[in-house]
Amino acid sequence: MTYCLGLLMEAGLVLAADSRTNAGVDYVSSYRKVFDFSIPGERMIFILTSGNLSITQSVINLLRQDVLKEEENLHSLPNMFAISRYIGQKIRLIEQQDRAALEKDNIDFSVNLIVAGQIKGDIPALYLVYTQGNFIQATEETAFVQIGETKYGKPILDRVFNYRSSLRTASMCALLSMDSTMISNLSVGAPIDLLVYERDSFRIAQSCRLQEGDPFWVEMRRAWSQSLQNAFHNLPEIPFQCSPIV
Repeated sequence: MTYCLGLLMEAGLVLAADSRTNAGVDYVSSYRKVFDFSIPGERMIFILTSGNLSITQSVINLLRQDVLKEEENLHSLPNMFAISRYIGQKIRLIEQQDRAALEKDNIDFSVNLIVAGQIKGDIPALYLVYTQGNFIQATEETAFVQIGETKYGKPILDRVFNYRSSLRTASMCALLSMDSTMISNLSVGAPIDLLVYERDSFRIAQSCRLQEGDPFWVEMRRAWSQSLQNAFHNLPEIPFQCSPIV
């Protein structure tokens, strides 16, 4: 399984992804799910992937080939909307070629991509591209998108994060969202990739890969778990003296 998320703020973008693609009793495999197609100083383009690994790898490879060979590519398109539409077209192309053969053997074709970045002269943008090639855009009111195993990591984002959050707050929310997902679903796991982009900088502000035993990662998870337990034990008593239901 997979968990990736993108957060859009007035201050920039924060992206995070796990690296686990298969989990079982005796087999775990890891693949990078964050791809950088940026031209520093001119355009920043990041793609996060989830779903059928063969399909997402095919899409990424087509995008790389087009940069080298085609007039229309990620480095020539005018804005992030056009880039998201173009990526959706690549998903449809792979679908036409591979879907029938995969479905014949009951292999799921589904993929989802997060597309994020900024083109010079425009503002940062964040999109979620679906299997069908269509997409939605994050807004100030709904300023984050998730793909993969999304449900466990959503509450912390709903409670704490918003479009006015700082890059630091958004980064911590992303990591805690990842931690919550890993606690509840063993198919999501380290290494965790975190990328921070500051608006109008046209360079990656900060990035890191957190391994399972990384001291910061271990301490952050311990401190958050302890804080939750402390908050739980400090909750007010249930007023059972109120009117009975029967």
